[in-house]
Amino acid sequence: MERDANLMEMLHRLDDPKWPEAPADYNAVDSAAAFGRLAMQVDSRFSTCCEIDRDIQDSAQYGRIEIPGEATVCGTRIVVLVSKFKPLAMVAADNPGAFLGTDEARAEGELDANDLETVEKVLAGSGYVAIPEELLTSRYDGSTLLRFHGSGEPTWWDRFFGSF
Repeated sequence: MERDANLMEMLHRLDDPKWPEAPADYNAVDSAAAFGRLAMQVDSRFSTCCEIDRDIQDSAQYGRIEIPGEATVCGTRIVVLVSKFKPLAMVAADNPGAFLGTDEARAEGELDANDLETVEKVLAGSGYVAIPEELLTSRYDGSTLLRFHGSGEPTWWDRFFGSF
């Protein structure tokens, strides 16, 4: 509970309405280097070559790393999303939104606890903080005026990982 409160405080702190797509101090070169190192660490820890996407257009999301199912205990791919708002990252089994978060994916036997721990340790060691999908899917109550493209109300995921 306290962890979630601290993470929500961080989301609010990073939410600057003047800079919806990237923070004021965003440096594309530094972000590319950090993401490249993260991708290499993930590849190394899972002994595989992960698919990466650094070309996320019109989004606060910087990139996506997909760990193939063949490299995971449960056979389900693991997706890591990195926001331009460092240190934010998130981890999902199969794809964001496929489960109500990593707890549900683990309960359904689609995500191994050790695989999740490995990803979260690599993220932490690379200077990122894994924000639980359950928290990111809560209603956005920040100060940035979002040009929201989804149905329903915008979420924190829309703010830091969605498209504009």
